[in-house]
Amino acid sequence: MLEIKDLNVFYGAIHALKGISLTVDEGELVSLIGANGAGKTTTLHTISGLLTAASGSITLDGKDLQKVAPNKIISMGLAHVPEGRHVFARMTVEENLRMGAYIIKDQKKISENLENVYSHFPRLKERSRQLAGTLSGGEQQMLATGRALMTNPKIVLMDEPSMGLSPLLVKEIFSIIQELHESGITILLVEQNAKMALAVSDRAYVLETGCISMSGKASELAEDDRVRKAYLGA
Repeated sequence: MLEIKDLNVFYGAIHALKGISLTVDEGELVSLIGANGAGKTTTLHTISGLLTAASGSITLDGKDLQKVAPNKIISMGLAHVPEGRHVFARMTVEENLRMGAYIIKDQKKISENLENVYSHFPRLKERSRQLAGTLSGGEQQMLATGRALMTNPKIVLMDEPSMGLSPLLVKEIFSIIQELHESGITILLVEQNAKMALAVSDRAYVLETGCISMSGKASELAEDDRVRKAYLGA
């Protein structure tokens, strides 16, 4: 579904991504793990069109995403849950979700999508009239994820969903990610919590200073000594 080939991205003179290649097949949950500054968020921003690559290719269902505006990329079936959640704090939960469906003109379809999101996140339905800024960190993460689902995307990019959450909420968020995956949603997950990411993923890539250093089945990478020492605290 998603294919990246030989992607190079620069921030000024800094070579942030150095010829990386990766794929995500339909229905897969693929993780991209690595330390801070490895280039994980840069990868997602480049896929979403927020950054421009110097070279390489990005295709979604065989269609080139390079030089396509971010709003057009959304309409092609790609949704992005950003790092830090970025909910609209002074808008209600439902207003935030409806903002996620801004490319859909059919009000009946928007209502159907809203009920689908509420089925995944019952807590959001309970708080539908509450201002997003008053939600807990975990609830805001649910809202950001639900907002991304409002367009029925083919693939969802998730950037550090566990960041800043308590251990109990991290477990809850990963349980939701696993549930979304099991419902058939394709996910590319960027996550510093490598242990949790590998536990829910089909495959994974390890990104180190802008380069893919390892890749394979998530279960096998979780047992690899290099990964265990570097990212799993073992």
